[in-house]
Amino acid sequence: MEKRIRYGDYLGHVRARQIAISYNQVTAFDARHRRRPRLRPRDLYRLLAPYASVRFLEQFRAVIPVTLFLALFQVLALKSDVDGAEGIVFGIGLVMVGLMLFMEGLKHGLMPFSENIGHLMPQRFSLAAVLGVAFVLGAAATFAEPAIGALKTLGSLTDRTQAPVLHYLLNHRPAALVYAVATAVGLAVLVSMLRFMGGWGLKKLVVWVSLACLLLTAWLARDPNLAPVIGLAWDCGAITTGPVTVPVVLALGIGVAQAAGREENALAGFGIVTLASLFPPLMVMLLGVWYADEAMAAVAAPAVGAVVAASSGLADGVLAAMRAIVPLTLLLWLIQRFWLREPLRNASYTLYGIALCVLGMMVFNIGLAEGLAPLGSQTGDQLSTAFGGQGGEGLYPYWLGLGLALAFALCLGFGATLAEPALNALGTTVQNLTDGAFRKTTLIYAVAAGVGLGTLLGVLKIIFNLPLAWLLLPAYGLALLLTLVASEEYVNLAWDSAGVTTGPVTVPLVLAMGLGLGRAVEAVEGFGILAMASVGPIVSVLAVGLWIQLRERIYQFDMAKAET
Repeated sequence: MEKRIRYGDYLGHVRARQIAISYNQVTAFDARHRRRPRLRPRDLYRLLAPYASVRFLEQFRAVIPVTLFLALFQVLALKSDVDGAEGIVFGIGLVMVGLMLFMEGLKHGLMPFSENIGHLMPQRFSLAAVLGVAFVLGAAATFAEPAIGALKTLGSLTDRTQAPVLHYLLNHRPAALVYAVATAVGLAVLVSMLRFMGGWGLKKLVVWVSLACLLLTAWLARDPNLAPVIGLAWDCGAITTGPVTVPVVLALGIGVAQAAGREENALAGFGIVTLASLFPPLMVMLLGVWYADEAMAAVAAPAVGAVVAASSGLADGVLAAMRAIVPLTLLLWLIQRFWLREPLRNASYTLYGIALCVLGMMVFNIGLAEGLAPLGSQTGDQLSTAFGGQGGEGLYPYWLGLGLALAFALCLGFGATLAEPALNALGTTVQNLTDGAFRKTTLIYAVAAGVGLGTLLGVLKIIFNLPLAWLLLPAYGLALLLTLVASEEYVNLAWDSAGVTTGPVTVPLVLAMGLGLGRAVEAVEGFGILAMASVGPIVSVLAVGLWIQLRERIYQFDMAKAET
């Protein structure tokens, strides 16, 4: 019986093997001759629509309210048609698609690199190596900012005779300008790493760096040739804190802070964006001083065309995107692979993210040139018609038209800030870290109110051709005074909140609008709106923070009094 069982098992095994072989042969035959399934356009839509619609809606909510507000204000209040409306709508569509692709690629491509480096580098490298990598990463991230390209397209909107140094920097030295901004951000990240590792408070750094910037601002304001550079310099501080620089340097900084054991403070990770927005004004003003003599000599010479023309076309968009993304990606990969000796996990997924970044930036650049920049410039050109500009006939009585223009600036700053996705995320983080003491809605409205008031003051500066130093010095003086009396946590939060308000949509729109308005009212230059929109939330958030601190002290005093 035992032999029969074994023999039966053997026959069963042989039979099973024959069936498997025949099945594999049939399967291989079918695989060679079976027709491949084809995905119809309807099938592709069903697969991709749920994935893309959520991400597209995020950009839609950030872009459409602001652009629609500008277009409706121009048509209804300024009674002027939007020139080239079809091209502008097409460009705005490209902006939304480009930002959707870029942000998705950033999340899957660049962020895994920076997060891994931020956590592992402090544990394996010396202080000098950490600082060197921090500097290079901060500078490289600046080149990848979508809004940094806006600096290169603003040269034609400046007056060569009224602002010679400013015109020379934008038209003949745009590369030097971008390199100066990148170097400043690199230095800011380096100092931030030192702050995290040494446990320094942000207050002292903010006070000293701000004082240096304000002293240099006051010195440049005395020279009429250098004074127009002040607006560009402070606006550059707002341009640098965008969707690439902030996540990359924050991931690096938080990793260093955790490695150094500084995570006991709930808001200790904040502050790095602050320095990344304060160092560029200092560097750009020094650059203006460096090129002042060269610029004046160029003004005395016969006028020649700009050395760098505004880029246009698909090929230029592709090259600009490649130059921005590929070097940063290569740098991150070299650090991880050869310094950290960590293999690249999910390489195909990461390459997919990098490809999305390049494609997204390319599409965004084309949309910026075709949609956002023309719309902002047109609104700025037409805004002066509300009150008459330089003594001309206005659509409304002078003071009514002026009030309408200022109300437009207030609503633009307030509404654009509310639509900023980064601010919403910051509000949630702050509410969780402060156990509800600083509510999300309180932070959002405080920041939006500060940006709105700052935008109003920036437009007021352009309309009346006021020196920017007259507005910047008192505003930052008040911010520094509030900084000295506020607690460290609220100082970190307030100064960092200014960085999240200037996104890739707000920056080119506001820059183009300011320069268009400056050209319409014959101002020396149209910079400074972003600078005022950045200092406004610092003051407003610090004021709210002090009010919260005062309320908590009163509550504690009442509780102690009740116990006694």
